[in-house]
Amino acid sequence: AAARREEKKQQSQIVITNGTAEIDHYEAVDGAWRKIGLAAPARRALVDDGLFELADLRKVSLAAVKDLHGMGPNAIRVLVSEMKKADLAFRK
Repeated sequence: AAARREEKKQQSQIVITNGTAEIDHYEAVDGAWRKIGLAAPARRALVDDGLFELADLRKVSLAAVKDLHGMGPNAIRVLVSEMKKADLAFRK
């Protein structure tokens, strides 16, 4: 599973050409976050940190997620709510 996450993380790296980022890479791996209604900056922050689905959040603390650039208060509320619905918890 760790190898799969690392492979996805490598695929998600953005290539910047002429000042524009190719976001097609994100669209391939941020489906779980898009499905729960997270805004693009929050989705990119999670993908860049190697977090591709809700279950991956069990490996990090809530404080670490809050520290990610792009994670606003609404994104945190959505993630906490979805984690509770799925009966999952952040790392302590």
